[in-house]
Amino acid sequence: MGEPSGIGPDISLAVWRRRADSGVPCFFLLACPALVRQRAALLGLDVPVEEISSPAEVAGMFQRALPVLPLQRPVDAVPGAPAAANAGAVIEAIETAVSLYGQDLASAVVTNPIQKASLYAAGFPHPGHTEFLETLAGAGSQAVMMLAVPGLRVVPVTVHRALASVPGALSVDLIVRTARIVAAALRRDFGIEAPRLAVAGLNPHAGEAGTLGREEVDIIAPALAVLRAEGIDLFGPAPADTLFHPEARARYDAALCMYHDQALIPLKTIDFHNGVNVTLGLPFVRTSPDHGTALDIAGKGTADPRSLVAALKLAHDIAGARHRVRNAP
Repeated sequence: MGEPSGIGPDISLAVWRRRADSGVPCFFLLACPALVRQRAALLGLDVPVEEISSPAEVAGMFQRALPVLPLQRPVDAVPGAPAAANAGAVIEAIETAVSLYGQDLASAVVTNPIQKASLYAAGFPHPGHTEFLETLAGAGSQAVMMLAVPGLRVVPVTVHRALASVPGALSVDLIVRTARIVAAALRRDFGIEAPRLAVAGLNPHAGEAGTLGREEVDIIAPALAVLRAEGIDLFGPAPADTLFHPEARARYDAALCMYHDQALIPLKTIDFHNGVNVTLGLPFVRTSPDHGTALDIAGKGTADPRSLVAALKLAHDIAGARHRVRNAP
């Protein structure tokens, strides 16, 4: 469901209406059925909404109606006006989705955007979706954020932190652990037998041999040496400003970036509407649209559903890839 006052309900309805021509797999919503019906009416969409009691019912009804598995907690949402009172339902939806995956009742978890401020106001202790999912995955899991569009996959090594804190957060161990997870996921989830990684430097011109910053010399290069010794195919630290043009992108399957915007700016510039957030390093498949709750347009019928379409398709593809790996002779 995501934030019920945001565009999550809007784009979910829109994707279901495009089910025939978009190629999306069957899906169901974890939400309040009354809320979904209210939003459909507000948007003027003729979408039949059917409450289900089990995901087993989805395949038989998906073509005629949008299946909604109801939440236990009530939801009272006004488009554009998030409320902390709905935080419990938002959290319940995420927890339930992970639980259903663990029971083999769902093949993937696709999350609509959440409004973090509302969750924080209700006492939510996690920085965001990704960190919460890592906690639900249990000990030993390290969640790694990958953003993907056709032709580019990027991974921010540090994610949601102030830019001034990034140099102190970088370490050889963090880069090594992140790259290992990315390389393994490219093989298992994306079917790339010999993945190639590019690794961006932190400083302009990748530090100019230490004259513009020491992080490349003291942290990034030593991490890459460890990874190369393990047989991982990579290059770097590379100047970030020359890493994302078409010729450069042809050299790698994913780029590791040192901070959030270094990764997301090129990706969103290349293909803003079709970006997908993929969480690597978890025992379950999780994707999400690569955008926020867009409170200013919630309930107005102008939200673009393409990123959710892409997230559903990629989740289906990854689930299929994992199934093939599990059942390989």
